[in-house]
Order: sequence, then structure tokens, then C-alpha cells
Amino acid sequence: MAQLTLLTDEIIFPDPEKALSSGLLAIGGDLKQERLLKAYRSGIFPWFSEDEQIQWWSPDPRFVLFPENLYISKSMQQLLKRNSFRCTVNHAFEEVIQNCAEARKEEGTWITDSMKEAYCVLHQSGYAVSVEAWSDGILAGGLYGIRMGPFFFGESMFSSLSNASKYAFIRYVQQLQEQGVILIDCQVHTTHLESLGASFITRKKFLDLLHTHLPEMPA
Repeated sequence: MAQLTLLTDEIIFPDPEKALSSGLLAIGGDLKQERLLKAYRSGIFPWFSEDEQIQWWSPDPRFVLFPENLYISKSMQQLLKRNSFRCTVNHAFEEVIQNCAEARKEEGTWITDSMKEAYCVLHQSGYAVSVEAWSDGILAGGLYGIRMGPFFFGESMFSSLSNASKYAFIRYVQQLQEQGVILIDCQVHTTHLESLGASFITRKKFLDLLHTHLPEMPA
């Protein structure tokens, strides 16, 4: 039965299958590392605006990309062939997350100051990852997310030059596939990611994959 849970100081989450039809599962709690890692392992992520309580989501269906389904258009193939951008990993995490927040200000970003601070802590602990696309030494685009075992939980992307974030995403997915990653969590639908091969799976299938390949472990 669907219900909205108010979290306490205890680091626990309700069953994701109890989320409301919108995907909203719980409110409250905090953004400490232990809770965030528990959330990702449970198929849950935070998403809220500056003037709202912390909200925790587990939508059904879930938007994901299996690396083997990555679609690269002919125009992107040409950019990749020409090495149009230089891609790096974890060279400018704070700059990437700040650019992602700035890019979404007009939409009402969920990348609040508290979120930026929390994910910088996760980055320092080796969980949060940034991918950068550079052009002539200038950061042109990128993305960040959480890497845990054979999963990458994508959070946000930005581009200041056309195709830069898409280029960084493709290069990183190719790298993740080589490293044995089986799933990229895109959370919710975007046409940008759909054009790259992302699609919907049921929440149950998503949770089954997590439980099978990412067993509970200490944070």
C-alpha cells in the first residue's frame, strides 16, 4: 500500500514499492554520507528544491541505460573520431556540480547548496564521480554521479558548448562498460538520454538488479 514516510534520525528507508504513484517515498532525514549511500543501495535518490524538505524518490518505471544499448549517432561518431573534446574523470568535481546547478537555475534546481556540499563529501570519499569534457583547456561540459560496484547512478549533466556533455557521457559509458558496469541509472526520463539509448524498466526489475549485484554492505 502506497504511503509517504517521515524519516527520523535513524538511517532506514521504507520499502521503495510503497512509494506514491509519483515516485515520492519519504521526506525528512538528512544528506549525510551514510544515509545517501543507503538510499542509492535501496534504489532511492534525493530530489527537492531549496525551499522544500528533503524528498526521497523511487519512481516506477525507472529510466536506465544498459551500456550495451548505448546509441551513438553518426554526427557523434564523427566528433568521437576527431577527438573533438578531451575527457577526464575527477579532475574538476566542484566545478562540474556548480555548472550543473547554474544550468538549471531557471528551472528551479534541485542542486541546492546542501546537495553540493553533501556530494562533495561523497566525492572526497570516492563515491561521487565527475566526468569532464574540455575544449582548448576550458571546461565545456560534463556530468556527475555515484559509482557503486557495477552501477553508476547519474545525477546531472551540463554543456557550455554543443554536444560536450553528450560526448563526455558516451566516453564514460564506454569506459564503464570496459570496467564491467552493468547499469547506468538515469532516474527520470529526458529526451537527451533517450537519444543515447536509455529506456524504462520496472522498479521491481531495477530493485532486483540492485539486490543481486549490489548487496547490502557497510557505508
